[in-house]
Amino acid sequence: MSDDATQGPVDPGPAADVIDEEAVEAELLEADLRDLAAERDELRGAAQRIQADFENYRKRVMRDQAALSQRATEQLVEAMLPALDAFEMAVVSLGDADEKVRKGVELAVGELNGVLERQGLARIAELDVEFDPNLHEAVMQDDGDGEPRVGDVLRTGYALNGRVLRPAMVKVTRSDAALGERPGEANG
Repeated sequence: MSDDATQGPVDPGPAADVIDEEAVEAELLEADLRDLAAERDELRGAAQRIQADFENYRKRVMRDQAALSQRATEQLVEAMLPALDAFEMAVVSLGDADEKVRKGVELAVGELNGVLERQGLARIAELDVEFDPNLHEAVMQDDGDGEPRVGDVLRTGYALNGRVLRPAMVKVTRSDAALGERPGEANG
């Protein structure tokens, strides 16, 4: 028998140990790299979620501030309506009073109306329109068979930016006269 067969397995020597260590080290580095990439992706996702949450928060705060400002404006305008009514009654009650006084009060009322209109206030005071319970408060009514229409406005109503602050206090007419016909006139 030869010496080679009796010696058993051949020792690859120190070079094989270095190659195995380098392979293990490379695998560990690749695993660390995969872990770091996964962690980076996770942190990026968290940062994007936080950014989206902050953007939603900012938008919600802006909406809340706009709503708060609108409610404050509504409250202020609504509180001013009795003063506006009083000014308008003063103009009517002045009648034939001193022309300068009358003009002064009319100018003040006009200026107040202008300021409120620029803020979005609209009057609800039209005559001979279809009665709308969302815009009108009926306090009087004529008997009749026709559709309910506004026959007389007893107190002006107001809406601010499309929202009714105070409905108009009206007399509802149901007769054909509300449609422009005079009693006793025939259609045709």
